[in-house]
Amino acid sequence: MELSLNQEKAINHVNGPALVLAVPGAGKTTVIIHRTINLISNHRVNPDKILSITFSKSSAMDMKNRFEKMYPGFNRTGIKFSTIHSFCYGLIREYAYIKKTDYKLIEEEKNAFNKYNLLKKIYLEINNEYITEEKLEILISAISYIKNMMINPNDFINANKIEIDNFLRIYTVYENYKKRHNLLDFDDMLTISLEILNSNKYLLAKYRDKYNYIQLDEGQDTSKIQMEIIRLLASPKDNLFIVADDDQSIYGFRGAYPQGLFDFKKDYPKGKFFYMENNFRSTKNIVSLSNKFIKKNKTRYNKNITTENSYLEPINIIKVNNIDEQYKYILKGLEENGPNSTAVLFRNNLSAVGLIEILEKNKLPFKTRDTKLKFFNHWLVNEILNLMKFAEDTSRMEIFENLYYKIKGYISKKQINYAKTLDSNACVFDRIMEYPGISEFYKKNLRELKLDFKRITKLKPYDAIKYIESILEYGEYLKENSKKYGMTYDTLKMYIFYLELIAKSTNSLSEFIGRLNHLQYLCSNSNTNSDSITLSTVHSAKGLEFDRVYMVDLIEGEFPNFNQDSSEDLESLEEERRLFYVGMTRAKKYLTLITYKNLEEKQLEQSRFLDELQELD
Repeated sequence: MELSLNQEKAINHVNGPALVLAVPGAGKTTVIIHRTINLISNHRVNPDKILSITFSKSSAMDMKNRFEKMYPGFNRTGIKFSTIHSFCYGLIREYAYIKKTDYKLIEEEKNAFNKYNLLKKIYLEINNEYITEEKLEILISAISYIKNMMINPNDFINANKIEIDNFLRIYTVYENYKKRHNLLDFDDMLTISLEILNSNKYLLAKYRDKYNYIQLDEGQDTSKIQMEIIRLLASPKDNLFIVADDDQSIYGFRGAYPQGLFDFKKDYPKGKFFYMENNFRSTKNIVSLSNKFIKKNKTRYNKNITTENSYLEPINIIKVNNIDEQYKYILKGLEENGPNSTAVLFRNNLSAVGLIEILEKNKLPFKTRDTKLKFFNHWLVNEILNLMKFAEDTSRMEIFENLYYKIKGYISKKQINYAKTLDSNACVFDRIMEYPGISEFYKKNLRELKLDFKRITKLKPYDAIKYIESILEYGEYLKENSKKYGMTYDTLKMYIFYLELIAKSTNSLSEFIGRLNHLQYLCSNSNTNSDSITLSTVHSAKGLEFDRVYMVDLIEGEFPNFNQDSSEDLESLEEERRLFYVGMTRAKKYLTLITYKNLEEKQLEQSRFLDELQELD
């Protein structure tokens, strides 16, 4: 393989700290693989002494496979390609063996006892209510962020608005419970490893002697605590080789710490810098505009992306009236060009739902990078389905008692409890009307509500959802309580929109449920499809490349993904711009950016990033 001059310079670096700043498509992994061979073949470094760390398990496997493919005859015994978590877990197990103790990992969702169930239990005990999936995600992210950024929980609460009641109590109970029972989640692997290395001189010396050369891939995704562990291991020889692109740091919500890259010169005054600015992937059109676009960010190393690839086609910015026209545009493109090496990228996973529905309806093969879409098991989807099921059988108190306060009718908990003592086969509304002393006004409301549910049974699913949202006033409940669920009302409206989109082609409740189940099955099993369209969030597409990329739903508030409270946060805005840049640079030949003006009755603004690109073009 022919290497560029800049790649060769980086590969030939042997001793001392080095930071390689590499633009998208510059061959970051290639450099680590070739440098590994250079250390072993030309500098007689024992393979056992080299530790290469990357961000994810799949990246580590990819690095290992590419190494073996590039050097099939090379004896790779001892060369370690690992994630930081895998490395830390090995360290903890060795420590546990020495101390004659045992740790149990509680990350596996398939196990009955895991961190998710533990946190649900703690939340219920402290707040006397069940936690929603959205809030559980917020809670887990917050705990992870605190540990990865090495900050005090009190400082975190003071600096961030978090929609979790009694967060500090939950955090403390969770951490204490794990310590008492020697339990580990992924973040504990990091915190405990750092404690071990700081307190156990024997193990620190052993691992420093074991790995004389440490290589770190995707350095921009490394958290503060991960960087601390790696620096501690590399010291005092400091044979630390970091390959990174600060412009592709997009995991701030997980605690990614690009500041570690900016502190490199301060931490290692004699450290070497290498710049790999040649993009081997994309056309000159894509490279030129994305280079100008990312320079809008202030907190970055100044790099100039170049390419020897030729011009092909300008980046297309497509503006349509509504989301249906967006889908039609994509379908037309797929019809003309085929699905091979094509990706549709989006900011939020919810966007996948409409695309899955449209592609399946048009019998186009697809695969999703995230096979577990929350949509199909979301509480809002389940509640609307349950209201439709209740309409079919109004004796089902087990459904109604969980939803009565979310629709019109002013029914009280006392009335529900009383109705539960009566004939369980009778209509719930008839039972409530037997409540002692109930007024004629309430009976009139209940008769009207009973009639509403009867009407729902005569409607097709699409119209039934509309009826539930407006006539039953479920939409009003969502508007007033969206914050309680840790979501914006606009996001909840999008769940209803996509549910209605799927409902449009169905004629009965059973057909509608069947359609949802079918789409969920296709999504869960879609990764077996070869030669198909890839549907992915930009986050999940990082590291991938495609001949043709469509970026969709480019709406202000959607991408950048801001609520009103954070719209002026420069740090968040710069990360969103980096994310947009990552999406753009997945494209090798053709890049299409799509926005639309209206969603049902609501007028929308195009993403500010499209404004920026149009000003640059």
